[in-house]
Amino acid sequence: MSSARNWAVGAAAALQDALAPLVSAGRVPGGVITAGTVGGPRVTAACGTVGAECGPAAPDEHTRYDLASLTKVVATWPLIGRAVREGLLDLDTPLRVIRPELPPPGVDLTVRQLLTHTSGLFDRTHFDRYLGDPTPLARLICAEPLISEPGRQHRYIDRGFILLGLLLATLRGRRLDLLADELWRELGMTETSYSPLARSPQVAPTEARLVGAPRVWGTVHDPSAALMGGIAGHAGAFSTAADLAVFAEHALVSPWLAESMRSAVPIEPGRRRGLAWIVADTGPDAGPVAYHHGFTGTSIHLDPRTGRYLVLLTNAVYHGRDSALLVPLRALALTTLATLTDPA
Repeated sequence: MSSARNWAVGAAAALQDALAPLVSAGRVPGGVITAGTVGGPRVTAACGTVGAECGPAAPDEHTRYDLASLTKVVATWPLIGRAVREGLLDLDTPLRVIRPELPPPGVDLTVRQLLTHTSGLFDRTHFDRYLGDPTPLARLICAEPLISEPGRQHRYIDRGFILLGLLLATLRGRRLDLLADELWRELGMTETSYSPLARSPQVAPTEARLVGAPRVWGTVHDPSAALMGGIAGHAGAFSTAADLAVFAEHALVSPWLAESMRSAVPIEPGRRRGLAWIVADTGPDAGPVAYHHGFTGTSIHLDPRTGRYLVLLTNAVYHGRDSALLVPLRALALTTLATLTDPA
């Protein structure tokens, strides 16, 4: 067995073993882990079920999960990279160059500031307060007062990626979901799309927001993306472990990922925000890795030095919103990715 396959087998097993107790305790219905190397072996492990609504169906590499904020890196980030590569965008050009009708202060923000979460935009999405207002959403977002000076402070903000999604639609003259579909099909990602999806055992349900209410299933969990019809730059995409492995292999050899990891602002010691991705130092004998999480219980980790990747898909919000639930599992994924020897 090759060292690459040894690593993939051990990595998938380690994460499966860490996920299993959460499933046994009834805290997560189930999940899927895929570990692989660019051009090399790919190993998938799973445990639990898709959800009670799906009967005994077990998740596999073709089960579709709501990606939540992984949409930022799977849809918006590569589409921005393509626009930059084609000369349609410059990272440091203010939005006013493309959307001069937008109001201040948001019209003076740059694409780079939006990608790195340093825009200073209002940090609560809360689109419900815009209900009934006929003003276009991009204008409403840009008109809000900034809460910090642009480019100076990292603060995770969905509104920036929502603006980027709206910007892409204007730039290309097509809806964001159509642009993303075209990109995904070019990459060979045939199981990735925006919602809605038909309810089936191959689509993982998420949360029942109110007691007695139907569970969110096949439609986007994120409330702001739901208000936007399920199509947004920050959330709304659904995908499978198989498709995200394909995405990871393309991303790992992309100059856009290398540029995105170089252009970074500090978050905390050992972690910084690149263009969309978090960049983490994992030790003196390993290079920096890139990763991103989604609120529903999804993650993707990339190590350009070794060509390794890890995909973790769960519907962890099924039983409620516990933001700390997957912290140990995600930390294990990060260390496992950077382990130079077999993790098993």
